[in-house]
Amino acid sequence: MSSVLIKNTLIVPLDNNGPDYYFGDILTVGDRIKTIAARPAVIDAAMAETVIDGKNLIVMPGLINTHGHAAMTLFRSYADDMPLQQWLEEKIWPIEEHLESNDVYWASMLAMAEMIKGGTTTFTDMYFFMDRVAEAVAESGIRAVLSRGLVGLGSGGEIGLTETEALINRWHGTENGRINIAIGPHAPYTCPLSYLDRAMELAAKTGVPLQIHLSETRQEVEDCLKEHGVTPPKLLLNAGLFDFDVIAAHCVHLSDADIEILAEKKISVAHNPGSNLKLGSGVAPVVKMLQKGINVGIGTDGASSNNNLDMIEEMRLAALIAKGVALDPTLLNARTALQMATSIGAKALFLQDTGTLREGAKADIIGLRCDRPHLTPMHDPLAHLVYASAAADVEMVIVDGKLLLSGGELLTIDEEKVRAEVNRSAQRLVKANEEKQGEI
Repeated sequence: MSSVLIKNTLIVPLDNNGPDYYFGDILTVGDRIKTIAARPAVIDAAMAETVIDGKNLIVMPGLINTHGHAAMTLFRSYADDMPLQQWLEEKIWPIEEHLESNDVYWASMLAMAEMIKGGTTTFTDMYFFMDRVAEAVAESGIRAVLSRGLVGLGSGGEIGLTETEALINRWHGTENGRINIAIGPHAPYTCPLSYLDRAMELAAKTGVPLQIHLSETRQEVEDCLKEHGVTPPKLLLNAGLFDFDVIAAHCVHLSDADIEILAEKKISVAHNPGSNLKLGSGVAPVVKMLQKGINVGIGTDGASSNNNLDMIEEMRLAALIAKGVALDPTLLNARTALQMATSIGAKALFLQDTGTLREGAKADIIGLRCDRPHLTPMHDPLAHLVYASAAADVEMVIVDGKLLLSGGELLTIDEEKVRAEVNRSAQRLVKANEEKQGEI
């Protein structure tokens, strides 16, 4: 088994045991953290195949992106400054009709390159051609929870369920557990109750979680009240969906009663502050949810509504927005923001043994350069990570014990080739969409 030793580094474990940070060494063997030695203890360099000098690094758990649509890197800057429904109906859904499997493969690989370079070691995806996304995950070395997006309107609903079951059978738990599959009904407004029943039948059969967009906009809530007489969370509760493991994305417009439902049913939430702000959807009641014990992770959403996959930026936004909205600078402090992006994010995705640095945990580790002007002086490493650091500071990324980024350079992805392929796909898609629109 391969082994990596990070020597003489500043460790931020985020494991709720012991100090917030300390100097020491970390040894990984295979896919696990074998030993963590806090100073004055040291680990002999002879014990590892690869030794990394960590004296200028802050080492912490890898970031966990709890919601996104990876291949939407294809549409970065394609449709901006629009409300969600107009954005979807007039720009995104029409161009997505021209997607092919190779487009999704290369655009997903681009997303993985961006995420790895920014310190993300696990991401969640809901999209199409998910076999190709899984192939890209296997090749890149990142960890992922993948779901085929399901829409119960029109003729594609049955195909989506069939493809989801095939995806579970082929990929769930593969690559030493790096790839996991979820069932992905898009939203209550695109999945009728009869279709949600089918998704739940598949969840009961396979035992995998579900992920769904929920209460993202005020319009969604108003339409649900008009059609069903209840809010979206209450609708899903009554439908039985919340009897399963569920990751609910956005959760912007929630009543106190809705929050009680999510807490009681132990529903996970993926908070996407950047996307919610850019689409004008609003600000999620994150502090209220955390106070009720809900596992609230952080997500970027897709690059077409963000427009990047920078989890450090999302951490900072999550903390600053919570403070600003409540007029209370004590809320959502740096440690909480870091936990939302790591250990709480892992719980939100129902993942075991990742999100913290501790002996026996999965070796998902990142290192950020701390010898930079904007990180000097180092009074509080946790505050620096949230309020001052940047994706460009990420120097090292290890996932499942394997180095994916060293010296800021990708080791498993040919970035130049990926960018060229994505540019080629983007040009084809725009041209095909323009030609179709011209025919209408």
